[in-house]
Amino acid sequence: MKLSPLNIKQQEFGKSLRGYNADEVRNFLIRVSENYENLLEENEKLKKEIESLREQIKEYRKIEKNLQDTLLNAQESTTRTVESVKKQTALMMKEAELKAKQIVEKAKANAEFIREGVAKLKEEKHLLIARLKAILEIQEKILDIKSEAVPEEDKETKMESVPKQDDKKDIDADNILEKLL
Repeated sequence: MKLSPLNIKQQEFGKSLRGYNADEVRNFLIRVSENYENLLEENEKLKKEIESLREQIKEYRKIEKNLQDTLLNAQESTTRTVESVKKQTALMMKEAELKAKQIVEKAKANAEFIREGVAKLKEEKHLLIARLKAILEIQEKILDIKSEAVPEEDKETKMESVPKQDDKKDIDADNILEKLL
């Protein structure tokens, strides 16, 4: 049988001739009953506290698991982000290299176009100079022919206004061309 404080208080003992003092036994049973009652209350209180602590531990374990999961997800996310950034960086580098190559190729093509243009201009300059020299030589010959065809009297009057033969030879075709250009 399970004892309760009430059982202890109500416990009756048989009487005997030489038995214990009934008041002392009664007082002792009351004290034991009160102590037992206090112990039961304390035990009940501790059981409730243990249950409460177990619930808290469950909550803490849930929180811990959530934190671990969150940390794991954060690490995975960070790893994915780093990998993504590396891929994007590599892609950007390749694009930059391609653009740089295109710019260099375009610059080379422009430089070649400019070189060809300069070469053509030099060629045209030489042709123009040759033509101008030829025109000057023809003009010189025309002047020579006209001076031979002019009668002697007209020559003297015209000779004063026209440069002499020696002066004609001093004509510098290159100097005239430079001034024209």
